Amino acid sequence: MKVTFYDDPAEFLAVAHPTLAADPVVGSVVATTTERAARERATGVPDPGGPCWWATVTDGDVVIGLAMRTAPRPPYPIFVLPMPDEAARRLAGSLRERGEHPGGCNGALPAARALADETVRLWGGASTIAQHTRLFECREVVRPGEVPGLLRRAEPSDADLVLDWFEAFHRDADEQAGRDPGRGFRPDPDRVRRAVAAGGVWLFTDPDGRPVHLTGTSPPAFGVVRIAPVYTPKGNRGRGIASHVVAELTSRGLADGLRTCLFTDQANPTSNKIYEAVGYRRVVDMANLGITAAG
Repeated sequence: MKVTFYDDPAEFLAVAHPTLAADPVVGSVVATTTERAARERATGVPDPGGPCWWATVTDGDVVIGLAMRTAPRPPYPIFVLPMPDEAARRLAGSLRERGEHPGGCNGALPAARALADETVRLWGGASTIAQHTRLFECREVVRPGEVPGLLRRAEPSDADLVLDWFEAFHRDADEQAGRDPGRGFRPDPDRVRRAVAAGGVWLFTDPDGRPVHLTGTSPPAFGVVRIAPVYTPKGNRGRGIASHVVAELTSRGLADGLRTCLFTDQANPTSNKIYEAVGYRRVVDMANLGITAAG
C-alpha cells in the first residue's frame, strides 16, 4: 500500500479521474475543489495560505483512497473520501513520516475516524467530532408550494450583501446546532466575488425586489452540482423560500442532465427535514473531527 502526494492539482486529477468519475456524488467536494484549484493556478490566482496538497492511496496499481489538504484556515484539516480503514491508517502514517500533523480531518465515515484515531496513536493527543454531516442526493424533485418572488443570479453589485450573508450563514448554523456562533468565520472576499462572477450565487427577491434569500451552487464537476450555502435571514424564515429555491435549482440541474447533491448538518433537524421533503435522500454520513497533538 502506497501513499503519493501531489502539489499540482492537474497532476492529481489525471490519476484520480477514474475514481472520481466512478462515484462523482461522494467525490463532489474533492472534484470541485481540485478543478477550481487547477483553473485558478492556470489563471495566476494565488493558492490560499497553509498546506495545499492532494494524495492517493494505492494498492498495487489500484487507487483505493483519495484525500486533500486545501482548507484555507487553521487547522487546515484534511478531507478524505471513503477508503479502507487500513488505507486511512497508512495515510496517517505517511503524514507522521513527513512530520505533518493533520490538525483535523473532515470527510466520509469511517475513513475520517480511522485517520484521526491513527493520528492520535502516532502523535498522542486526542480527537473529537466537532460536527456530524450528511451527504444527500436528489434524483426526483418533490415540488413544494410556490412562493411569490423572483429567483435571479447575484450580480457584482450584490457582492457585499453576498459576503455578509455567507458569514451570517455560518454564524446562524452554529447557533442553531448549539455550537459557539462567535468563532469569527469570514469568507474570503475575493473568492466570494469570483463565485458571483461565475454565476454560482443565486438570490431570491420578494415582489418588491428586495433580496430575502441566498443559495450557492458549485460549478459542475463530473456531472455533479453541489448546493451550498442555503441561507434565509431570520426575518424571512418560515415562508417556504428555502424549499422553493432548492427545489427550483435542483429541477434545473436535473433538466440539464446533472446530478445534484448537498450536505446537511445532522444537528440541524430543520434543514434535514426541508431537504428530505423536496426529494433529497441520504448517500453517506460524514464528520468534521478536530485532532490535537500531545503537549
